[in-house]
Amino acid sequence: MLNLQKNSAVTDNINILIVEDEQRLAEVLKKHLEDSGFRAEIASDGYLGKQMVQANNYSLIILDINLPLINGYDLCKEIRKTNSKIPIIMLTAFSTPDNKIAGFDAGADDYITKPFDYRELLARVNVFLRRSDLNTGTGTILGIADLEMDLSTKKVTRAQKRIDLTAKESLLLETFLRNKGKLLTREFIIEKVWGIEFDPNTNIIDVYVNYLRKKIDKDFKPKLIHTKFGFGFYLSEKEI
Repeated sequence: MLNLQKNSAVTDNINILIVEDEQRLAEVLKKHLEDSGFRAEIASDGYLGKQMVQANNYSLIILDINLPLINGYDLCKEIRKTNSKIPIIMLTAFSTPDNKIAGFDAGADDYITKPFDYRELLARVNVFLRRSDLNTGTGTILGIADLEMDLSTKKVTRAQKRIDLTAKESLLLETFLRNKGKLLTREFIIEKVWGIEFDPNTNIIDVYVNYLRKKIDKDFKPKLIHTKFGFGFYLSEKEI
Protein backbone atom coordinates (compact mmCIF):
# COMPACT_ATOMS: atom_id res chain seq x y z
CA MET A 1 0.00 0.00 0.00
CA LEU A 2 1.20 3.49 -0.83
CA ASN A 3 2.77 5.25 2.13
CA LEU A 4 2.11 8.99 2.24
CA GLN A 5 4.50 10.88 4.50
CA LYS A 6 3.01 13.13 7.13
CA ASN A 7 3.25 16.81 6.24
CA SER A 8 4.71 18.80 9.12
CA ALA A 9 2.60 21.81 8.09
CA VAL A 10 -0.60 19.83 8.68
CA THR A 11 -2.25 19.84 12.11
CA ASP A 12 -4.82 17.58 13.69
CA ASN A 13 -7.29 20.49 13.64
CA ILE A 14 -7.92 19.86 9.94
CA ASN A 15 -10.95 17.63 9.42
CA ILE A 16 -11.82 16.33 5.94
CA LEU A 17 -15.17 14.89 4.91
CA ILE A 18 -15.18 12.07 2.35
CA VAL A 19 -18.58 11.64 0.68
CA GLU A 20 -18.21 8.33 -1.15
CA ASP A 21 -20.54 5.33 -1.42
CA GLU A 22 -17.81 2.84 -2.39
CA GLN A 23 -16.99 1.65 1.12
CA ARG A 24 -13.56 0.21 0.39
CA LEU A 25 -12.38 3.31 -1.48
CA ALA A 26 -13.73 5.59 1.25
CA GLU A 27 -11.91 3.63 3.96
CA VAL A 28 -8.64 3.58 1.99
CA LEU A 29 -8.91 7.33 1.42
CA LYS A 30 -9.58 7.86 5.13
CA LYS A 31 -6.52 5.83 6.10
CA HIS A 32 -4.22 7.65 3.68
CA LEU A 33 -5.44 11.04 4.88
CA GLU A 34 -5.02 10.04 8.52
CA ASP A 35 -1.54 8.68 7.79
CA SER A 36 -0.76 12.14 6.40
CA GLY A 37 -1.81 13.89 9.61
CA PHE A 38 -5.42 14.79 8.86
CA ARG A 39 -8.62 13.79 10.59
CA ALA A 40 -11.20 12.32 8.19
CA GLU A 41 -14.83 11.25 8.34
CA ILE A 42 -16.96 9.33 5.85
CA ALA A 43 -20.50 9.88 4.58
CA SER A 44 -21.82 6.97 2.49
CA ASP A 45 -24.54 8.90 0.64
CA GLY A 46 -25.40 12.46 -0.34
CA TYR A 47 -28.12 12.95 2.27
CA LEU A 48 -25.82 11.90 5.12
CA GLY A 49 -23.12 14.10 3.65
CA LYS A 50 -25.48 17.09 3.71
CA GLN A 51 -26.37 16.43 7.36
CA MET A 52 -22.72 16.11 8.35
CA VAL A 53 -21.78 19.36 6.60
CA GLN A 54 -24.61 21.15 8.41
CA ALA A 55 -23.57 19.73 11.79
CA ASN A 56 -19.77 20.01 11.59
CA ASN A 57 -17.01 22.39 10.57
CA TYR A 58 -14.87 20.74 7.87
CA SER A 59 -11.69 22.11 6.33
CA LEU A 60 -12.20 20.36 2.95
CA ILE A 61 -14.66 17.99 1.27
CA ILE A 62 -13.85 15.14 -1.12
CA LEU A 63 -17.05 14.47 -3.04
CA ASP A 64 -18.12 11.66 -5.36
CA ILE A 65 -20.74 12.46 -8.01
CA ASN A 66 -22.67 9.20 -8.40
CA LEU A 67 -24.10 9.08 -4.87
CA PRO A 68 -27.32 7.61 -3.46
CA LEU A 69 -30.16 9.94 -2.33
CA ILE A 70 -28.47 13.21 -3.33
CA ASN A 71 -25.94 13.20 -6.17
CA GLY A 72 -22.64 15.03 -5.92
CA TYR A 73 -23.63 17.89 -8.23
CA ASP A 74 -26.74 18.71 -6.17
CA LEU A 75 -24.93 18.29 -2.85
CA CYS A 76 -22.19 20.65 -4.01
CA LYS A 77 -24.81 23.25 -4.94
CA GLU A 78 -26.47 22.85 -1.53
CA ILE A 79 -23.16 23.36 0.26
CA ARG A 80 -22.38 26.46 -1.79
CA LYS A 81 -25.66 28.09 -0.73
CA THR A 82 -24.29 28.51 2.79
CA ASN A 83 -20.53 28.08 2.42
CA SER A 84 -18.66 29.65 -0.46
CA LYS A 85 -15.18 29.13 0.98
CA ILE A 86 -14.77 25.45 1.87
CA PRO A 87 -12.65 23.67 -0.78
CA ILE A 88 -14.54 20.88 -2.58
CA ILE A 89 -12.67 18.29 -4.65
CA MET A 90 -14.85 16.10 -6.84
CA LEU A 91 -13.53 12.55 -7.16
CA THR A 92 -15.39 10.61 -9.84
CA ALA A 93 -15.30 8.14 -12.71
CA PHE A 94 -17.10 10.66 -14.94
CA SER A 95 -14.36 12.13 -17.11
CA THR A 96 -15.96 13.95 -20.07
CA PRO A 97 -15.51 17.72 -20.49
CA ASP A 98 -19.27 18.16 -19.94
CA ASN A 99 -19.03 16.31 -16.62
CA LYS A 100 -16.13 18.51 -15.53
CA ILE A 101 -17.90 21.73 -16.53
CA ALA A 102 -21.01 20.57 -14.65
CA GLY A 103 -18.85 19.92 -11.59
CA PHE A 104 -17.25 23.36 -11.71
CA ASP A 105 -20.65 24.97 -12.39
CA ALA A 106 -21.97 23.26 -9.25
CA GLY A 107 -19.21 24.96 -7.27
CA ALA A 108 -16.38 22.43 -7.11
CA ASP A 109 -12.84 23.76 -6.78
CA ASP A 110 -11.15 20.75 -8.38
CA TYR A 111 -12.06 17.59 -10.30
CA ILE A 112 -10.07 14.36 -10.16
CA THR A 113 -11.06 11.31 -12.20
CA LYS A 114 -10.81 7.69 -11.07
CA PRO A 115 -8.49 5.83 -11.11
CA PHE A 116 -6.11 8.31 -9.49
CA ASP A 117 -2.80 8.48 -7.67
CA TYR A 118 -3.18 9.15 -3.94
CA ARG A 119 -0.09 11.32 -4.03
CA GLU A 120 -1.77 13.61 -6.55
CA LEU A 121 -4.88 13.83 -4.39
CA LEU A 122 -2.79 14.64 -1.32
CA ALA A 123 -0.89 17.33 -3.24
CA ARG A 124 -4.15 18.98 -4.30
CA VAL A 125 -5.58 18.73 -0.77
CA ASN A 126 -2.51 20.54 0.56
CA VAL A 127 -2.76 23.24 -2.12
CA PHE A 128 -6.36 24.06 -1.19
CA LEU A 129 -5.68 23.98 2.55
CA ARG A 130 -2.74 26.38 2.14
CA ARG A 131 -4.94 28.64 0.03
CA SER A 132 -7.62 28.56 2.74
CA ASP A 133 -5.03 29.52 5.37
CA LEU A 134 -3.95 32.51 3.29
CA ASN A 135 -7.54 33.65 2.90
CA THR A 136 -8.14 33.75 6.67
CA GLY A 137 -5.74 36.64 7.14
CA THR A 138 -6.42 40.34 6.82
CA GLY A 139 -8.57 41.33 3.90
CA THR A 140 -7.02 42.37 0.61
CA ILE A 141 -8.91 44.19 -2.13
CA LEU A 142 -8.02 43.61 -5.77
CA GLY A 143 -9.53 45.86 -8.39
CA ILE A 144 -9.53 47.53 -11.77
CA ALA A 145 -11.77 50.37 -12.96
CA ASP A 146 -14.98 50.03 -10.89
CA LEU A 147 -14.52 46.26 -10.35
CA GLU A 148 -13.44 45.10 -6.89
CA MET A 149 -12.81 41.72 -5.27
CA ASP A 150 -12.36 41.21 -1.53
CA LEU A 151 -10.05 38.21 -1.16
CA SER A 152 -11.06 37.55 2.43
CA THR A 153 -14.76 37.15 1.62
CA LYS A 154 -14.63 36.57 -2.17
CA LYS A 155 -17.20 39.37 -2.52
CA VAL A 156 -17.16 40.87 -6.02
CA THR A 157 -18.75 44.18 -7.01
CA ARG A 158 -18.79 46.29 -10.13
CA ALA A 159 -20.09 49.84 -9.98
CA GLN A 160 -21.06 48.91 -6.40
CA LYS A 161 -23.37 46.16 -7.68
CA ARG A 162 -22.88 42.73 -6.10
CA ILE A 163 -21.84 40.00 -8.58
CA ASP A 164 -22.23 36.34 -7.61
CA LEU A 165 -19.56 34.00 -8.96
CA THR A 166 -19.02 30.27 -8.75
CA ALA A 167 -15.83 28.99 -7.12
CA LYS A 168 -14.06 28.55 -10.45
CA GLU A 169 -15.26 31.90 -11.83
CA SER A 170 -13.97 33.52 -8.65
CA LEU A 171 -10.55 31.91 -8.99
CA LEU A 172 -10.39 32.84 -12.67
CA LEU A 173 -11.23 36.47 -11.88
CA GLU A 174 -8.66 36.52 -9.08
CA THR A 175 -6.03 35.22 -11.53
CA PHE A 176 -6.88 38.02 -13.97
CA LEU A 177 -6.84 40.67 -11.23
CA ARG A 178 -3.47 39.54 -9.88
CA ASN A 179 -2.09 39.81 -13.41
CA LYS A 180 -4.00 42.80 -14.80
CA GLY A 181 -2.48 44.27 -17.93
CA LYS A 182 -0.59 41.06 -18.64
CA LEU A 183 -1.30 38.68 -21.50
CA LEU A 184 -2.11 35.30 -19.95
CA THR A 185 -1.61 32.20 -22.05
CA ARG A 186 -4.01 29.26 -21.90
CA GLU A 187 -1.29 27.18 -20.26
CA PHE A 188 -0.85 29.78 -17.50
CA ILE A 189 -4.59 29.97 -16.82
CA ILE A 190 -4.95 26.18 -16.82
CA GLU A 191 -2.15 25.83 -14.26
CA LYS A 192 -3.47 28.58 -11.96
CA VAL A 193 -7.18 27.75 -12.11
CA TRP A 194 -7.49 24.06 -12.99
CA GLY A 195 -4.11 22.56 -12.12
CA ILE A 196 -1.16 21.39 -14.19
CA GLU A 197 -2.70 17.96 -14.89
CA PHE A 198 -5.72 19.43 -16.68
CA ASP A 199 -6.03 18.85 -20.43
CA PRO A 200 -4.82 22.05 -22.16
CA ASN A 201 -6.77 21.16 -25.31
CA THR A 202 -10.16 21.45 -23.63
CA ASN A 203 -12.40 24.42 -24.39
CA ILE A 204 -13.19 24.94 -20.71
CA ILE A 205 -11.16 28.17 -20.60
CA ASP A 206 -13.31 29.72 -23.35
CA VAL A 207 -16.46 28.53 -21.56
CA TYR A 208 -15.46 30.12 -18.25
CA VAL A 209 -14.10 33.33 -19.76
CA ASN A 210 -17.50 33.72 -21.44
CA TYR A 211 -19.26 33.03 -18.13
CA LEU A 212 -17.14 35.72 -16.49
CA ARG A 213 -17.68 38.22 -19.30
CA LYS A 214 -21.46 37.88 -18.99
CA LYS A 215 -21.26 38.71 -15.30
CA ILE A 216 -18.65 41.47 -15.10
CA ASP A 217 -18.62 42.98 -18.61
CA LYS A 218 -21.97 42.53 -20.33
CA ASP A 219 -23.84 45.33 -18.55
CA PHE A 220 -20.86 47.58 -17.79
CA LYS A 221 -18.33 49.87 -19.43
CA PRO A 222 -15.46 49.73 -20.12
CA LYS A 223 -15.11 46.09 -21.11
CA LEU A 224 -12.33 44.55 -19.05
CA ILE A 225 -11.67 41.03 -20.35
CA HIS A 226 -10.01 40.95 -23.77
CA THR A 227 -8.85 38.22 -26.13
CA LYS A 228 -5.66 38.29 -28.17
CA PHE A 229 -6.37 35.54 -30.66
CA GLY A 230 -3.71 32.87 -30.83
CA PHE A 231 -2.06 34.13 -27.62
CA GLY A 232 -4.50 34.26 -24.72
CA PHE A 233 -6.50 36.69 -22.59
CA TYR A 234 -5.85 39.81 -20.55
CA LEU A 235 -7.62 42.14 -18.10
CA SER A 236 -7.38 45.83 -18.93
CA GLU A 237 -9.50 48.98 -19.11
CA LYS A 238 -8.60 49.25 -22.78
CA GLU A 239 -7.45 46.94 -25.55
CA ILE A 240 -3.70 46.58 -25.85
